[in-house]
Amino acid sequence: MPLPSITESGDLPVGVHLATLTEVVGRFGTVSDRRKLLALRLRRVHEIAVRTGHLARFVVFGSFITSKIEPNDVDVFLIMDDGFDFTRLDLETRLLFEHAPAQAHFGCSVFWIRRLAAIGGEESAIEDWQIKRDGTFRGIVEISGV
Repeated sequence: MPLPSITESGDLPVGVHLATLTEVVGRFGTVSDRRKLLALRLRRVHEIAVRTGHLARFVVFGSFITSKIEPNDVDVFLIMDDGFDFTRLDLETRLLFEHAPAQAHFGCSVFWIRRLAAIGGEESAIEDWQIKRDGTFRGIVEISGV
């Protein structure tokens, strides 16, 4: 099912929308040079997260998946398998799992938890990323085929 149209507020309709990485990049990563750069960053973060062998869920939220012409960055939320141990990763991969270094190195805001830490369950942990800073809700995207 294709991603829904953007609402008048500039966001996706409220809900967790499933899409492939290719669909997300095709929809949100082509309109401007800034968006093209952010799409490359998103692909890189996804590639590294998958390469760990412990990625369970990959969610994209924030200004990248809005109508904003010049988004600030790409925001992602990762749910990792319970056996995931980031201390065993190579240096670059480890950077992805430390918020400030991930922002500096990859140009993405990365948040993550292990499955077991998802209080209220994985769905609840993911759905919480629909809440914007002003308390209103927006749609977010879960990358399928992780």
